[in-house]
Formats: sequence, C-alpha cells, structure tokens
Amino acid sequence: MSTPSSAPSRAPSYATVLRTRHASRTFGAALLGRLSYGMVSLSLLLAVKDATGSYAVAGGVMALFGAASVFLSPARAALIDRYGPRRALPPMAGLYAALLTALAGATWRPGVPALVLGALAVTAGACTPPLGPVMRTLWSSLVPDRELLQRAYSLDGVAEELLFVSGPLLVGLVVKAAEPAAGVLASAVLALVGTAAMVTSPAVPRKHLAAAPAAEGRPAAPRLRLHDIAALRHAVLVTAAVGLCLGGLDLLVVAFTEQRHQAAAVAWVLAALSAGSAVGGLAYGAVRWRSSSRVRLPVAAGALGAALLLAGLSPHLYVLIAVVAVAGMFVAPALTTAYLIADESVDVSRRTQAGAWVNTAVNAGSSGGTAVVGLLVGRLPLPVCFALAAAPALLCAAAVLRRPAELRPRVPDAA
Repeated sequence: MSTPSSAPSRAPSYATVLRTRHASRTFGAALLGRLSYGMVSLSLLLAVKDATGSYAVAGGVMALFGAASVFLSPARAALIDRYGPRRALPPMAGLYAALLTALAGATWRPGVPALVLGALAVTAGACTPPLGPVMRTLWSSLVPDRELLQRAYSLDGVAEELLFVSGPLLVGLVVKAAEPAAGVLASAVLALVGTAAMVTSPAVPRKHLAAAPAAEGRPAAPRLRLHDIAALRHAVLVTAAVGLCLGGLDLLVVAFTEQRHQAAAVAWVLAALSAGSAVGGLAYGAVRWRSSSRVRLPVAAGALGAALLLAGLSPHLYVLIAVVAVAGMFVAPALTTAYLIADESVDVSRRTQAGAWVNTAVNAGSSGGTAVVGLLVGRLPLPVCFALAAAPALLCAAAVLRRPAELRPRVPDAA
C-alpha cells in the first residue's frame, strides 16, 4: 500500500493510547455496551424462532431490527452532535434496553403475535445507541495527535471485531443454561450499563462542543449533508463496497463448504477472516504511512477485492482458509482509514454523524451483499459468484483513485 517511515521506533504504541488520561475507562465502558450488539442479533433470532416456530418470522423480525438500527444511525448521531452524549445517549439506551426487555418477555413463552414482535423489534432498532461512533468521536478529543489517533482507531476496530466473534459464543453459553430470550435480556443490560459508565466518564464533556456557536447567537451546526463533502462521500462509497464484499463472502463460504460436504468448516473460514482482520488492523495502526488516508482507503479496498477474487479459484478448503485470512488483513485497515477520513473531513460538531455514515455504509453493504449473493448462488458457478462479490470493491477503488483532485484534504469548517 505504502512505504512506512524509516523511524518506526519512535512511533507511539498502543500502550500509549491506553495510558492516555481517561482512555481506558471510557474505552472499557464503550466495549461493555457494544458487546450487546455482538449478542443481540443471534439471541433475538433464536428467541423469536423458539417463540413462533418459524424461521421466516424470525428472519423478518431480524430484518426489521437491523434495518431500523442501520439506516437510522445517522439520525441518532445527529442528535448526539446536537445535544451531546451526556444528554442524548441515556434516553436512547434506556428506550433500547426497555424495548429489548419487552422483546425478551414476549419471546420467553410462545403465543405473542408476529406483528407485535416486529413492532417491538423495529422500535428497539430505531433506539440503538451509537456507542461506536461516539467512542470514535471521543478518541479524537482524547488523542488529538493524528498518528496516535490512527492507533486508537485501529485498536477500536480490532476490539470491535473481537466483540462480534465473542458475542455469539456467549449466546451459546446462555442458551445452554436458559432460554434464548435470556440472551436478549443480557443484551439490554449490557447496553444500559455500558452507556451509563461511558457517559459518566470524565472524557465525555459536560457541555457539548457544538453548543458554543449557538450560545454566541449563531445557529448550531447543521445536519451533515453527505453530498457536500467529497472525501467523506468517497469513504462512505468505498466502505459500502467493502460491506458488500463481506456480506457476500459469508454466504459464499457456506456454499463452498457445502459443495465439498464440509459444512462444519464454515466456522474455521470465518475465524480466519476475523483473525486476519485483527492482525492486519494492529499492524496497520503501528505503521507510519507516507501516503494520505484518502489514497490508502481505495488501495485497501482494492486489495480486499483482489483477494476475494482469488478465493473463488481455491481448489481446496485449506487454500480458501489461507486466502480468506489474507483478505481479512485488509478489512480492519480499510475501516480504520475510513473513520480517519470521516474525522478529518468535518468540523468537531459533526464528527459523530460522519463516523455514523461510515458505520451505516458497511452494515448496509453487508446486508445487501448477502441478499444479492443469495440470489446468485446456485444459478452461477461459485468462482463467478466470488468475482461478482469482489467487483464492488475493485470498481469503487478504481473510481476513487481516478479522482485525485477530490481526494485532497479540505479545511474543516469552523466549529
């Protein structure tokens, strides 16, 4: 991607990030709350399936929950930017936890109509507190040095990856001891406790930074308009393409293993993807890059697409595992870079919204990738499906790299 600087020994370490004043406490609280997101999807899916006896209803309820959570994320982030985390996060987390608790109660025993479950799910998803975007905004104030911020974002991304790996494992333990609805209830508690611990951290300002202009008689910062900021728009486009690749890859791995009568190996392939992402993220954050983040993002996305293209040519499961691990090494770097671009593309009063747009793009892309590949698998040869899944990242990377003038850093608006 780029040649690192010749003086890596003087680069601040990940330990420096965690030793920053109030960083460990705030980050730990955010991770506790975000563990809810690693558990809630599988818990809710199993709970609704057990309560209704229908995979179709369970899938529909999860689709409503996921759509409301993903597509309303920028709107919730706008509330954070307008009113500050201390005022906006507790009501969101309280409603989210209350609605998940209602879902847990409704699914503990069969008999609740599917429409009721769908209504509870969509309202719970709409209230999901944006702990990830808020934490990344806080990182910007905790570690204002850009090089150290790269390490903070890399650490954040790797930790989030581990949460989404460990969350389903915890759900498995819960299901062995209790009803799946208990996992939904645990998700509610984690979100509420984590949010409360986060907003009471000294790192969260009591007076929001965006309040200053309004106090001087000027209007508060407007809602972020994506089409006005070329660098952020490109970052969102590329991360959506990365999400499309990842969503398609999950289903393609299932098809690959089933075709070879090795369905149980799916977990190993996806574990290789997560392990590669963790290794790539930590390595990426530790390097001093000479190229700008606006160049590194499409290169990382293009490398992910190329690896996915090669994965479709794998003659054996072990080759697929190795190639998928290599592909994973570009996932965390791509997302870390996208969040860095979001941070530097806007003023301080709109950073949460910018980060939420990146988050929304990758999650929406993942859902779309799964849906599209689901229509292709069985109709086309697997190598062709892998190539089509890789195409969005390759095309977006090429399109963005062809517009260097729009990739130049912009001067942020006055806060």
